[in-house]
Amino acid sequence: MENPILHPIVFLYQLVQWFLDKLLSPNPPQPGVELGGPKIAIIGAGLTGVSAASHCVGHGFDVRIFEAGPREQLGGIWSRVNNTSGLQIHSIMYRFHPSVRWSGGYPNRQQIVSQITELWKKYGLENKTTFDTKVEKVYQDDKGRWIINDPSNGRFEGIIAAVGTCGDIKMPSMPGMDKFKGEIYHSSALTGKQAKGKTMIIIGGGASAVEALEFAAHEEAAKTYILARSDKWIIPRNPVIDVLLSLNVWGGETIFSWIPEMLLRKFFYRDLQDLAPTERGLFTETPMVNSDVMDKIRSGQAEWLRGDIRGFTEEGVKFNLRGKGVPKGGPGKSMLIKGDIAVMATGFERPTLDFLPDDSFGDPYSPPNWYLQTFPPEHVSVCCNNCTYVNAIGSVGNWHIGIYTRILLMFLSDPLTRPRSFWMKRWIDMTRVLKKFAPTGAFDFFTYLELVWWFTFCIAINPFRWKWAFFVFFGIGQTLPRRVIDTENHLRNGLGLKNEANYDKGNSF
Repeated sequence: MENPILHPIVFLYQLVQWFLDKLLSPNPPQPGVELGGPKIAIIGAGLTGVSAASHCVGHGFDVRIFEAGPREQLGGIWSRVNNTSGLQIHSIMYRFHPSVRWSGGYPNRQQIVSQITELWKKYGLENKTTFDTKVEKVYQDDKGRWIINDPSNGRFEGIIAAVGTCGDIKMPSMPGMDKFKGEIYHSSALTGKQAKGKTMIIIGGGASAVEALEFAAHEEAAKTYILARSDKWIIPRNPVIDVLLSLNVWGGETIFSWIPEMLLRKFFYRDLQDLAPTERGLFTETPMVNSDVMDKIRSGQAEWLRGDIRGFTEEGVKFNLRGKGVPKGGPGKSMLIKGDIAVMATGFERPTLDFLPDDSFGDPYSPPNWYLQTFPPEHVSVCCNNCTYVNAIGSVGNWHIGIYTRILLMFLSDPLTRPRSFWMKRWIDMTRVLKKFAPTGAFDFFTYLELVWWFTFCIAINPFRWKWAFFVFFGIGQTLPRRVIDTENHLRNGLGLKNEANYDKGNSF
């Protein structure tokens, strides 16, 4: 703990985290204790996979984590980015598990990986993780139990797919790259590179470009150019503003969306309003969260240019500078951007979910158009946690990892809470109707308040789920629902009714 007199705000933040840990963290299982709940296969040992696994074992469910990479890739994408990378949002919005203890507002990559590793060890997941094992397919045996690749890996009652949204690096080939006399790197491979006094050209205008800009500033590059194909919303690194923007319950553009957009232009962009998008609203795609970008542009350290890459020369990049509103590939001014280092801020390939059964992808109910965006309508025992979303505004890697995981645990524990495929599809249809005026698809963009509404509706619509409410939302009170389930089963047996033994088959109305 920090000294409460010298650092009162940090001390208060650490005190709040300590309280949340004591109140909401499930107890780790004792070494050697056999977990009796249904067994769950978790695909991916990144932040989401480790967090979901800790919730499972903390509530008595055994797990096996399958990670395609080696031990060094524990932590997922955070194990593979630059040392200068860190949180763009405040860490209070990145509490991926109640036991996480941040030392400050914007921790760096090393702190994040350290917290993931500590969580992995705390809940005894070292002996429950299989590295260097890529999941090629999952299928069911005649009793509905899941098999990962082949029967030698065991059988499971449930699956949590936690493959994330960032896989292999995306490194496009451009004309003339072989002629460039400078250095060319992907934005995730900058650690250890020297940029002091050099001119850096960043190709791309998304989150990867912002991280590359932070690297350039840290290494004291003389000048940085950011070459972006289109405008993208940037919002300040302010937790109050970020939370307020996530409180749009409709999860899309509304007749009032012009208000936050106007305020951002006037008070955040100010003299740089030319960089603010005009062809798309704030609530249509994930914004970048950074306040330093504007300062670096104003100071002359960086220059943000809109246009198209024509190719490389020996000295730099041929660029077509477009005016505001001119579409990609449209007319503009040709220019040569000279530089010493070219950084491809082109992001990552999205990991595939095609290891799931084919019936998980039948139109019009294919990802992200699933129940709660996460459960395939044909398989209630499969939870694709944090890997189906497209765009959003809200807490990232936050409480919803635990909530989604505990919804799956509820489904596996209580047959009367499992939704039938028919009703899962009707929820998807209902959400499409509610968001029919949204400029994006119903599930292509959401806000955190909309996510809370999804969770609330999920529990409220089925009386058999009410007893699970505190458990689902806070991880509290699992013992009481189990006693109630035993009573319900006794009554059902007395009436000659049987619960479906298949964990993947829904029973509720």
